[in-house]
Amino acid sequence: MSHSINGHFTPISLLKFAAPSIIMMMFMSLYTIIDGIFISRFVGSNALSSLNIVYPIINIVFAIGTMLGTGGNAIISRYMGEGKNKTAKECMTQFVVIGLIISVIILVLTRLNLSSISRILGASDLLLADCNSYLAMVISFAPAAMLQCLFQSYFVTAGRPNLGLFLTMIAGILNAVLDYVFIVVCQMGISGAGLATGIGQMVPAVSGLVFFAFSKGSLHFTRLSLHLKEFMQACYNGSSEMISQLSNAIITFLFNIVMMRLAGEHGVAAITILLYGQFLFNAFYLGFSIGISPIVGFQYGAGNKKELKNIHKISFLFVGISSILLTIAAITLSTPIVTIFTHDAETFRLAAPGFRIFAVNFLFSGLNITSSGFFTALSNGLVSAIISFCRTLVFIVLCLLILPSFLDLNGAWIAIPVAEFLTLILSAAMHIRYFFRPGKQNYL
Repeated sequence: MSHSINGHFTPISLLKFAAPSIIMMMFMSLYTIIDGIFISRFVGSNALSSLNIVYPIINIVFAIGTMLGTGGNAIISRYMGEGKNKTAKECMTQFVVIGLIISVIILVLTRLNLSSISRILGASDLLLADCNSYLAMVISFAPAAMLQCLFQSYFVTAGRPNLGLFLTMIAGILNAVLDYVFIVVCQMGISGAGLATGIGQMVPAVSGLVFFAFSKGSLHFTRLSLHLKEFMQACYNGSSEMISQLSNAIITFLFNIVMMRLAGEHGVAAITILLYGQFLFNAFYLGFSIGISPIVGFQYGAGNKKELKNIHKISFLFVGISSILLTIAAITLSTPIVTIFTHDAETFRLAAPGFRIFAVNFLFSGLNITSSGFFTALSNGLVSAIISFCRTLVFIVLCLLILPSFLDLNGAWIAIPVAEFLTLILSAAMHIRYFFRPGKQNYL
């Protein structure tokens, strides 16, 4: 495994190494998107709005799992780079156990307070029943969702990214098939979508438990040993990635409130479609960050600045060029993309022009996500958290609260592009300070 992340990387070899993580994250995002397509087409736009209203709770599980996965990965890979394999295994075991405990707590608290949570998140009387049905079903699989997030990172560090990719693809295909069976054939409605998603998440979760329990490689489960310092470091290092994931919950919640006020249930359905596009796009770059994180962490632990500089250059050239191409594609294909999700005339009228404006944010968000992930891999949780915190809990919140008041719907559409652009300025300043300006702070 060490050989796979300890060597010189070319653009092709780096992308090849990161590709499984990219595809894994995109398949994970497709779980919710596929649910949305089936719900919108076979249950209705109101059911699609219901899914979007309760999704912030589900996203909390993903956020914590991503924090322990990416933040923990930086610690695990660093210890392996330093030759401390025993400590690396103990840390991974601890992160998995803690993640499971947290997911069970979220499951219990949510099931006990379904209606109250749905109301707080903005459910109207018309949407409450569907909100409760979907949330009750999908949150029941919170432990599986947590394990899936953790293992998608740890498979890469264990030198088995292709195994993680294979399991995630199988889970995604199974989810799509079961969506059809439960929603179309069995007529289970929105709860059928939640059940399909949960069963799909069980595939990588159970397989990961078996793999790390019986693996003979350099990374596997060992006797539980508490490393509280490393746990706090994992939370600190991964806080930016957690914030990136929580941003989906925060953005969704705020958009639901704003769109319900401006355009009612059809407005919520329209913004759901736009956020699906962002969800998939951001998953691409979050997967890329996860994929390169073990390499960056290993080379940082080994003190190889020359290779760190090479990885940094390749990474951001790739992200910059691909962001431009994907933004052009998103704007050009906005109408057929929206059509995939809905044939409802009112929802389409709102979503189609909104998507063309909204897609401009793709120019900037990939660079911001990768910047935050790079600092996480370097165990600089502070800078990483500053970028993510400003991107989500400062800039986007301010834009969503201010711009729609002056520009109505157009203000809602441009809120995220403006916030991402402001974050890009901040990310550039951090790159100058830590990667280009000479001095002790320069990692390269």
